Amino acid sequence: MEANNKGSATFYQYKLIKKINITTAWLRVYMALPVICVVVETIFLSWWSILYMIIAAPVILWIHYVISRSVLLISGHPIAKRWKMSFHLPWLGYMPDQYINYAIFRKIQLHNLWIGLSITALFIVWAPPAFTVSMAVCHLWVLLPRLYTLFRLKREQKDGMLKFTPTDASYYAQ
Repeated sequence: MEANNKGSATFYQYKLIKKINITTAWLRVYMALPVICVVVETIFLSWWSILYMIIAAPVILWIHYVISRSVLLISGHPIAKRWKMSFHLPWLGYMPDQYINYAIFRKIQLHNLWIGLSITALFIVWAPPAFTVSMAVCHLWVLLPRLYTLFRLKREQKDGMLKFTPTDASYYAQ
């Protein structure tokens, strides 16, 4: 990333439009959410909720991985060396490793949201209610930072690029 003569950050011909910072306070609240949900689940549903949450986390990460890869493959977008599994907060799961087109990222996350909720709803039939709730909580918790980013960029042009770092999400446009 270089600075042009006006002093604003650029990525090739792209100009930094918006930077969404992840503050430590936001990160602490984000990390506290699943703990609060497990306590509420344990009180109202079952003490097994703790175990169910531990099981639901990798299941949801796998579901997100499959949905994301499927959308990328069906759309014809290159995957190799551009996406990886991230285990760093707040960007858990299958995330772009490089700059990514905003419209593609938005498409993938919206598919993750709705297909993931649908798959979670299917578990109502076969699994205990506490496990289904744990899956829904994990699903929404993992997607929360991404959906927050999409919400903050709702008014921006759809042809920009996104870059994710541990402390922020940056939006660039031409």
